[in-house]
Amino acid sequence: MSAFENARKFFAACETPLGWAGCSEFVEPGAPFSAQSEPLADVTTVEGYCEWMHGFGTVTAPGATYTLHSESYDEATRTATFFATYHATHSGEGGPVPPTGQSTDSEYVYAVTMSENDKVASMIKIWNAPWAMRELGWAE
Repeated sequence: MSAFENARKFFAACETPLGWAGCSEFVEPGAPFSAQSEPLADVTTVEGYCEWMHGFGTVTAPGATYTLHSESYDEATRTATFFATYHATHSGEGGPVPPTGQSTDSEYVYAVTMSENDKVASMIKIWNAPWAMRELGWAE
């Protein structure tokens, strides 16, 4: 399987959200994660991010979905990008406040660099978290 195919499978598994159990086969051990977003400030590994998404998508906002707008792969840098919108309603426990019943349609981009083994070597999430937090009723 190609690096881009594995990147696609990783993206789908992460967003579904299957958690680390469903994503680990596509990721190098210890792969770093970064995002300049307050809710993810303490998440430093792809494994940690997969678990964060799992918790958010199964406990805090069960039934959350996404719409993939575009995907690309740069052979020279071995980087896959995914531009999508996440659709979620805070209907479950979790989050900084009790369930608000409010929804977000939050745009984001993943930049996923693949290793020579065609696995995720590192990941960056580009996300306007304050926008999503306001829509969910978690911030003013």
